[in-house]
Amino acid sequence: MKKALPLILSLVVFLGLIVLVTILRTTGEEPAVVKKPEVSRAPIVHPPTGLAFDWESLAAYHETISADELHFLLEEVYTVDDTWKQVISIDAETATIETSDHPFELRLRRLELPPPAEVNRYWHPATTLADLHIAIDPGHIGGDFAGIEERQFGKPGDRPVREGELTLTTALHLKPLLEAMGATVSLVRKTNAPVTAKRADDFLGLYRDFNPGWPDALLRPYAEQRFYRRDEIVERARIVNEEIQPDLVLCLHYNASSGSGEWASPNQPVLVEENHFHLLLNGAYTVGEVLDEENRFQMLERILQRIHEEEASLSAVMADVFAGRTGLEPYAYDPESKRARNVDGHPYLWARNLLANRSYTCPVIFFEPWVMNNTDTYAWIQEGDYGGERVVNGRSRPSIMRVYAEAVAAGMSAYYSAPREK
Repeated sequence: MKKALPLILSLVVFLGLIVLVTILRTTGEEPAVVKKPEVSRAPIVHPPTGLAFDWESLAAYHETISADELHFLLEEVYTVDDTWKQVISIDAETATIETSDHPFELRLRRLELPPPAEVNRYWHPATTLADLHIAIDPGHIGGDFAGIEERQFGKPGDRPVREGELTLTTALHLKPLLEAMGATVSLVRKTNAPVTAKRADDFLGLYRDFNPGWPDALLRPYAEQRFYRRDEIVERARIVNEEIQPDLVLCLHYNASSGSGEWASPNQPVLVEENHFHLLLNGAYTVGEVLDEENRFQMLERILQRIHEEEASLSAVMADVFAGRTGLEPYAYDPESKRARNVDGHPYLWARNLLANRSYTCPVIFFEPWVMNNTDTYAWIQEGDYGGERVVNGRSRPSIMRVYAEAVAAGMSAYYSAPREK
């Protein structure tokens, strides 16, 4: 046994050495690259809008619209494809609309019955300017908010181009022109400041609550957009629908073009040669918008109030007069566009679903004249607002804001001075 002991110990040591060498070889190899699982950030969750869908309020429109009329407006004005058939079904007597609760059934008017003389709405289709209450909504905000709303640009040393300030100055010129023709006129916004009391920081807290773990740097742009793209417009809609209650809203905007680069770059705008004009009416709800209950409710409300008919007839005259006075060519969307559609074959009229022309529950004419970063328009804007005329690029002309106001006023005069049936 004593003689075997050294042999056993040698064997143990030998086996130990083999194990040690194996371990050292293993640990000395290049370790396999084990990627840490990427932490996938969940898609941004937007806080709820808080809009209530009072579908039962549409019961006030039972038997006011026929199946053919409803079908035509859905097919030709308010949608871009057949998606609406997934949430709205129409037969001879009833339209059934899907809601988050239970389907709402609207009784339809039989064809042999005449259209109702009146429908439930706060506005009325006036026949003269003296009977008309107009709200002017100067688009965007301007002032200190022009940068945050991405509506400011200009070359170094030039006057900053701020759309919200241009629209307000235009509105201030337009208001007395319309009043001189007998209309009652209200301004939705009177200063270069928001009408809502809320600011981006108010919504940043909401976005934090709904998106835990997201850094503020990523959430802030969403909070800013919630402030100026939604809450500001929703508050304007509240003012229009609850306080002013006009017969018509004129939304004043100026246009811009991306051209060959980023036009909105504050200090390096891309100037382009294109210049054009078009008017927007509510319609052309996209696939997602038709399936969204908020959009669907507001679409049906506008249809049942017969808003499109008033918008279309007024817009056709307004567009003709405006184009005639300014010489601006019509802007045309892609014929295959899934977010816009032409209205009645008129080159200047297009239907689009915007928050403003959807949320104001009355006829809305949404102006988009001139391309602000057009070479000539940019030079014209640089002159600011002035009385009389100045020579700009070899042409003597009033300020662009006064030309805009006078063209709108002329269109209103042309439409309401023509004989029309109530």
